[in-house]
Amino acid sequence: MDPTKKLKKEIVAHGQLPWEMIEEILSRVCPKSLVRFRSVCKRWKAILDDKPFIYNHKETFRFILATKSKIYSLSLDIPGLEAQKPKKLVSCGEFMICSMGKGAAVCNPWLKQSTWINSEPSLNFYGICHRDSNNRSEESVYKTVWGKGREWKIHDLASGTWIDIRSKSSDSNQGEKKYAMHSTSGVFLNGTLFWIAFDETAFLYCLLSDFSTEGFYIYCELPCGRSHPSDVLVFNAFKGDRLSVLKQCHTTKKIEIWVTENKVEKGAGVVWINFMTFSIPNFPGLVTSYLLKPSYFIDSNERLVLCSCDETGKAWIYVMGGNKLIRKVHLDSVVDPWPLHCTYFPSLVPVPRSQRDVAESEV
Repeated sequence: MDPTKKLKKEIVAHGQLPWEMIEEILSRVCPKSLVRFRSVCKRWKAILDDKPFIYNHKETFRFILATKSKIYSLSLDIPGLEAQKPKKLVSCGEFMICSMGKGAAVCNPWLKQSTWINSEPSLNFYGICHRDSNNRSEESVYKTVWGKGREWKIHDLASGTWIDIRSKSSDSNQGEKKYAMHSTSGVFLNGTLFWIAFDETAFLYCLLSDFSTEGFYIYCELPCGRSHPSDVLVFNAFKGDRLSVLKQCHTTKKIEIWVTENKVEKGAGVVWINFMTFSIPNFPGLVTSYLLKPSYFIDSNERLVLCSCDETGKAWIYVMGGNKLIRKVHLDSVVDPWPLHCTYFPSLVPVPRSQRDVAESEV
């Protein structure tokens, strides 16, 4: 039996409040308090780590948009968060990263926590990855990935140290190829950081983060390459342990969603299946650039929820299902044109702190 369902039955059986009432109460508790509740006992940790619970929390949001003066957290009814506009927004795993040019802030906007990383101005932030601890005495290891041309570096959040990494391939001739990165941000999933890249075809380029053999590898070819330079190609996580790819054809405006059939694991074969197709009359072309791409997620009702700017820079939310457009919302509250945006799924994982930050807080 599912552990969460079992726990619900136990709570009711012991004469406590009905589970639905407990869940309703907890869904109104601020996220910072929920973090403390996770340490009360194993039962409460299981409840609060349950993704459906976080989905149903009153402060859950899935899109982040940044303008010149604010960062908005958005579920169409959530007030904005005050912040300075970053040069790039990246959602990766439990955290969102706000890149500012001379460094980046690793944030958990749900908990309103952040830590700062100083970097060379020429380096661009690409993602964050981590290795879970094996026991309670060890902490999870978090590392950020930075790049400039063919130069790549990894920064250890705890120690503040930097190391260089190189591309690797089982084919020695592949090392001479020049791959074009399709995006400035990666997707972290099951210990690996993925990007879309191109040579003659489209494929996933990945960084294996077991930290003993750090390096870049070709993971697999994508099921839907670009037939036109203006085709839209974006990818994201799917159901927590799989990958998804969104493609919009520049000519027909048709949208396809492909997902991996099985859990993404190191060394395992990859099978892609066509999950959704939308051929909606008069649907707009999704404006895309190297820095500003559409962001999307697939909700619990298996609907596609998409955020994109139109040709004038206005931000829109599209909700689609059953090969039709269900809802289209113009974000009137986002005044500035061309806001940065990304998909973010809230978590109760605290932002990792460097040893220096911990030492300063104890003084």
